[in-house]
Amino acid sequence: MVLLSTLDLSLPLKNPVIIFSLVLFIILFAPILFNKIKVPHIIGLIISGIIIGPYGLNLLLRDSSIVLFGTVGLLYIMFTAGLEIDMEEFKKTKLKSMVFGLLTFVIPMLLGAFAAYYFLGFSIPSSVLLGSMLSTHTLLAYPIVSKYGIARIRAVTLTIGGTIITDVFSLLALALVIGMTKGDIGPAFWLRIIFGCIIFGCIIFYIFPLIARWFFKKFDDNISQYIFVLAMVFLGAFLAEVAGLEAIIGAFLSGLALNRFIPHLSTLMGRIDFVGNAFFIPFFLISVGMLVDVSVLFNGWGAITVAAVMIAVAVISKYLSALLTQKVFSLSGDERQLIFGLSTARVGATLAIVLVGYNIILSETASGEPIRLLSEDVLNGTILMILVTCTISSFAVEKASQVLALKQEDNESVTNETNEKILISLAYPETVTELVDLGLMLRPPKSTIPVYVLHVTDDEKGNGNSPVKGRRIIEKAVKHAAATENILFPVTRHDINISHGIIYTIKEHNITDILIGLHHNSEPQDFFGPKAENILKRVPEAIYIYKSLQPFNTLKRMLVAVPLGAELEPGFMHWFIKLTTIAKEAGMPVFFYADQNTIPELERAGQKLINSAKIILMEFNNWDDFLIFNSELESDDLFIVITSRKDNVSYNEKLEKLPYYLGSYFKSNSFIIVYPRQLEQGINMENIQQSEHSLLEKISESGTIARVGSSLKKIFKGR
Repeated sequence: MVLLSTLDLSLPLKNPVIIFSLVLFIILFAPILFNKIKVPHIIGLIISGIIIGPYGLNLLLRDSSIVLFGTVGLLYIMFTAGLEIDMEEFKKTKLKSMVFGLLTFVIPMLLGAFAAYYFLGFSIPSSVLLGSMLSTHTLLAYPIVSKYGIARIRAVTLTIGGTIITDVFSLLALALVIGMTKGDIGPAFWLRIIFGCIIFGCIIFYIFPLIARWFFKKFDDNISQYIFVLAMVFLGAFLAEVAGLEAIIGAFLSGLALNRFIPHLSTLMGRIDFVGNAFFIPFFLISVGMLVDVSVLFNGWGAITVAAVMIAVAVISKYLSALLTQKVFSLSGDERQLIFGLSTARVGATLAIVLVGYNIILSETASGEPIRLLSEDVLNGTILMILVTCTISSFAVEKASQVLALKQEDNESVTNETNEKILISLAYPETVTELVDLGLMLRPPKSTIPVYVLHVTDDEKGNGNSPVKGRRIIEKAVKHAAATENILFPVTRHDINISHGIIYTIKEHNITDILIGLHHNSEPQDFFGPKAENILKRVPEAIYIYKSLQPFNTLKRMLVAVPLGAELEPGFMHWFIKLTTIAKEAGMPVFFYADQNTIPELERAGQKLINSAKIILMEFNNWDDFLIFNSELESDDLFIVITSRKDNVSYNEKLEKLPYYLGSYFKSNSFIIVYPRQLEQGINMENIQQSEHSLLEKISESGTIARVGSSLKKIFKGR
């Protein structure tokens, strides 16, 4: 037995077990305690770092292990920012991001250099370096934005883009000042910077996606995928340093490069968020707190004066940048506050610049004291500025996020969402993951639309379809969904045959969308199989038949073939919303191929959507040339065909060849066959009204109403 007296409890603590336990308890209890007093948990973790750090109770040293995990946490924040960004919104706001990036660099740079030169009496190189330090910012409060689910709104996207621009310019200013002080500025310096950045960008945006697509196709183990992603992030951060940039820029750009391979609702994304928010990011915040030396407030007015000037310039300049951005782009006051809050905190690049400036010794005094490019007062003032700006940032972002999250909930109300229900029919264990992922993407993020998973066993012997197998399939589906914090409603059923079990489940639960996998023995002569054929005949709701040949996150584009008259069907808008929702979540552009009459309706449907996926409309009139899609499709494309049941408005005889074409010529592509919601046999007045009178016009033009009236007249005359 190890006696308590034999343990080394001297301060600072040296026992790794005690150190790690202490940090974990801080990560656990600090957010709980500070949330009780309405203080953002980020501030709680920073204050905890101050208390336990070398300038507080001296419980822990800020040694190499703390620095290591803190650096990982900072890179993790930048990586998740790049990963969660909405790429379509990012492309739309790239001009806004550039403008904000320039404003949030130039204004703090000019005000900081002016204040340092005229108020603090610094030299021109020191003043420029101080200005560049004040122009940087760290997305310290990004976890708050992510917690409220508004990471994809334009204000956040704009700020993230601006962060990269201002940090790049600030670090270039740092390199320029250092080069000037050392006399290294010349053609070789600029060639090294330019070529380094070009090579780095090519590796990140061209080679990284190729490697990622290959890896995700070959390996589906969740742990291997997570380790791969983490390795790519730190490789990108290292390559950024090799190119002469800051590691945080490499981490962010790695997130952008891997963005479309990690869907927002995927299991992998859930693991990335969990590990980051539970461990790495809190470690970084604690390490920031351990830097703060409160005693400098009592060591004379030098550090306090410098800190006061730096804090005033830091806050005012970032507020002016956010205000000008709001005025230029007509943003709301809440968006301005969010931009200001996200861009106010200084940690990563700020520390890098001040430490580099502090370590550059220009000369010595007569007494042998070093004259540094940035003095010790600037170093201490920077630490105080970090504490104040992080506090302001956290409170500002928390308040703005609460308001914007409520507004987003109001704006994202889905039409008839409460009436929708999704059913995923599962038959094979190997297709569970792909079907569940696709089924969850059929509903918008944070939607309350219930999703059911069904497995049916029947009386047929020898097909391996046992109750035990069914339970395992359902358990696998529920577990997979739970990893992404989604809930599935499991349904197991025994019936005389499988199709009957699926049909009666659909009717009992009022299902509106049914997702089934294409059966394994699919051939052109027996493409759907008797079970699916029976379901299609007896179920008028939207049915999606999916054949997966590769992981969904490795697909590049979505190509949709739309038949003539599809806009006249009652379920037209329904399947359009579902497909664009999938494309949005997967980060894919969607190409609609339709005839000249359908294209305007697709365009109008797209205009009704808020923050939709990228939609491209292509004209396609002749379904006799259906095989032209074979040349249009690439190996990593998802092919979607909108078809129709017999005797409905958009049905035509050319659709009869669809199974033969898909089974013979499109074997190398993943595809989805969509049967839209259509009229049941008999007259369904509710559905007819939803077709916007187009169907009634068709009936009237064909003379059907006149013939029915004539028949009724004869009957009454006979009586």
